[in-house]
Amino acid sequence: MKVAIYSRGVDIDQQQSLQALLLAIDKHAVTIYVYAELLEKFNLQASAGKEPLIPFNSFSALHDSIDCLISLGGDGTVLDAVTIVGNSQIPILGINYGRLGFLATISKDELSIMVEALVNRTYVIEKRTLLHLDADPIIFGTAPYALNEFAIHKRDTSPMIKIHTYLNGEFLNSYWADGLIVSTPTGSTGYNMSCNGPILFPDSASFVITPVAPHNLNVRSIIVPDSSVISFEIEGRTEELICALDARKEIVPKNIQLAIKKESFCVNFIRLNENSYLTTLRTKLTWGLDKRN
Repeated sequence: MKVAIYSRGVDIDQQQSLQALLLAIDKHAVTIYVYAELLEKFNLQASAGKEPLIPFNSFSALHDSIDCLISLGGDGTVLDAVTIVGNSQIPILGINYGRLGFLATISKDELSIMVEALVNRTYVIEKRTLLHLDADPIIFGTAPYALNEFAIHKRDTSPMIKIHTYLNGEFLNSYWADGLIVSTPTGSTGYNMSCNGPILFPDSASFVITPVAPHNLNVRSIIVPDSSVISFEIEGRTEELICALDARKEIVPKNIQLAIKKESFCVNFIRLNENSYLTTLRTKLTWGLDKRN
């Protein structure tokens, strides 16, 4: 088995958990790839008699024989991992070193359970839809896709913008707002939810379009099939606006041509059998919790 470990910034006080993870994996016949910055920061070493840890810096240093990429951090780190694995179909397993952890669902206290499940392959693979951005001029380089959402947003304190939105070429609506979100089902519990958008199940095969601070009280979110192509024309008093794919953003001219569609590939996540989507919703959103008791 071959496993890669990624984190964009483990704190010094989390080094013990990282060492515990390496020790738990080292008990098995596993080849371990570690993100180069982690190796350098903590001077990580393999256990005596084991294969040396192999550094990697990017997706090009990995290959499809990797059985799993372990993400150490919060949901933002998982989003980084998505751009690392790309279309390789390498499954991602998220260990939560952050706060909420909708994507990184495994706690640091479950390391030994997680490693046993990984080695014995007693886990579930979940496929999650990505969205793809077509833009002219091209933005976001070689990774014009997102797991959570695409967002158009006005810059800083500039006035609201007017976003003409089309569904498969047919006019849908004009949004007077601070911005607009197109979310996948996975991202429906993120920025979309914070703007009062609905929560979608991961396998619902839909996108949800949600305005950010709309100036019309009768404008609400709308759920559309993920087979749709969603395009935009933008008006505003300023010449630039912000386009975001998950945690990445670009400053673009307002006359840029933008279209969103379903990406041609999915991303795979590893889920332990004990953790279901409903369990995650109840735990992370404290549904059904009565603090009076």
